[in-house]
Amino acid sequence: MTPKNTSSALNKNLLILHFTVFIWGFTGILGALISISAVSLVWYRVLIASASLFLYFKVNKTGLSLGWKSFFQLIFTGALVGGHWILFFASIKLSTVPVTLVCLSSITLFTAVFEPLINKSRISRLQILAGVLIILGIATIFKFESRYTKGIETGLLSAVCASLFSIINSRQVKKFEAPFIAFYELSGALLWITIYLLFTGGFNESMILKGADIGYLLILGTVCTSLAYVAGVSVMRELSAFRVALITNLEPVYGIILSFVFFRDINKMTAGFWVGAVILLSTIFLYPVAQKQVARRRTKS
Repeated sequence: MTPKNTSSALNKNLLILHFTVFIWGFTGILGALISISAVSLVWYRVLIASASLFLYFKVNKTGLSLGWKSFFQLIFTGALVGGHWILFFASIKLSTVPVTLVCLSSITLFTAVFEPLINKSRISRLQILAGVLIILGIATIFKFESRYTKGIETGLLSAVCASLFSIINSRQVKKFEAPFIAFYELSGALLWITIYLLFTGGFNESMILKGADIGYLLILGTVCTSLAYVAGVSVMRELSAFRVALITNLEPVYGIILSFVFFRDINKMTAGFWVGAVILLSTIFLYPVAQKQVARRRTKS
């Protein structure tokens, strides 16, 4: 691939990722609108997403055969996907949409630490610096939003799960097509959540859906999950897990704007929350600029 084609492919994938992140910005809104518990919500979400992807494969007459090793790898990765979403929606119900989305920005920090360890590569000092600033932002939010401590902790755990499965998918996408990965991982999430609900007696009247819930879940399961998940995985052929994590952190920007439009949640936030949010989001936006400067200096030296 020529440099021009490489640049074109990179820009195309960046555009796809930004659009995908915008779609993900709606998930927090839908999670707040749906009345059932976080676990039940995610069970319906992955059921709808897996079914829609299965129909996609059937319509396109695409085979789903897979070796046992890869099968188990994708199914177990599905546990991280399911865990991420359950913790994400639980965090929203324990705090607010803006708090949860800002906590999700810590994906960048966790990826900066986990990616070099998992891929056995050199740890970037610039990534660690970005991580430290993100910790500062999170600590500031913790200090001023102590009433949402459980929601913040749950949101951070959600970010850990998201970071881990993003790193895993950045390797899997080199072996399989994105829809293939999405189907098996979402099916894995469905399997593990179903087992959990069976053992805890979760299949009860609390899972009964109201009229509005059905429509919200259909949008969440198809547009915000199966479509967005496939797009989010596919771009990893060109983009590193850290860069994907960095751009994914734009989700709080979109989500907070949408939260204001739908719920006026911004009025509930203290000045301390916004100080922490500014530190986090400034780090996210300035990192690519700093990365380019470092690359230029290395080229000149």
